[in-house]
Amino acid sequence: MNKNKFMQLAIQKAWKYQFLTYPNPAVGATVVRKGKLLSVEAHQKAGMPHAEVLALKEAYLTHYKNLELKNIKNSLDIHNYLIKNHKDFFKDCEIFVTLEPCNHIGKTPACAILLEAIGIKKVYIGTLDCNNEATGGLKRLQEAKIEVEIDVCKEQTDALLYPFKKWQQDSFVFFKLAMREDGTIEGGYITTQDSLKLVHEIRNNLELLVIGGKTVRTDRPTLDSRFSIINNPPDILILSNRDDFDKTIPLFTVPNRSVVISNNINKIRDKNFVMVEGGYNLLESIKTQIDYLVIFLSKRINLDKKIDLNQLEFQEVYRYKINDDDTIIFLKK
Repeated sequence: MNKNKFMQLAIQKAWKYQFLTYPNPAVGATVVRKGKLLSVEAHQKAGMPHAEVLALKEAYLTHYKNLELKNIKNSLDIHNYLIKNHKDFFKDCEIFVTLEPCNHIGKTPACAILLEAIGIKKVYIGTLDCNNEATGGLKRLQEAKIEVEIDVCKEQTDALLYPFKKWQQDSFVFFKLAMREDGTIEGGYITTQDSLKLVHEIRNNLELLVIGGKTVRTDRPTLDSRFSIINNPPDILILSNRDDFDKTIPLFTVPNRSVVISNNINKIRDKNFVMVEGGYNLLESIKTQIDYLVIFLSKRINLDKKIDLNQLEFQEVYRYKINDDDTIIFLKK
């Protein structure tokens, strides 16, 4: 069996929820039974079922067409159902998880307890958990005599977890840049509605959104999350040497939000999870404060040249296609 292939599927799924699970990590899981792929799932939002739970649920439903389980969304209820009704289905199953299954009962039950209770055959782990509160899953599984293999595709699972580790330690700051394949960034909306919706979903999770004063004056933005299901607009830091802004600019009128105007770039790291929006000039001026550059790249037809991302002094970590026109690219210093 190609263990790397199945772990890669979990990694790919998890990247699609990067930044959406804050303060939790992005985690993916794949379930295989007798060499056959049954499910690939990812943790989608803090407080919601973990990747292992969703993957086990979907794997079970491939064999037992159970309407009751299909309609269960709550993590604890899924746990309890699978523990009570597993029928030894999982004794021939192996699960590939990008992060060590948690051994902590918090907003959701412990995944390691579930894996032990259903009698999973083997667990493949990418990265061991650095969170002292959640760690201990490996030990529990080993004590339950479940076969475990660690460090599967570890370099890639470590890369997936880098933002989580950063915002746990102090702060994680990324710069969001929308551009066309020729490197141009002007002229209104650049990407499709799918990308815009994803940006707004990310904004819902932010502790702080940073923007340059020139952009505020020129674009008069709202910087809310109205294209997401839940509109939870982040607090704003405007980087500017002047504070004489027109307060009718929409971002100032959003309720339940703090707006700070400052020329101190160190304030960017006052919060744990921060996004900066802007253009090349702002990126160049605060590059030392940035952990990731995240590019929403729009497709252009018949271009004579494309932007060389290496010119930006960031190295690509991962990319995936949002749709036929847009690609999201994660780059690290």
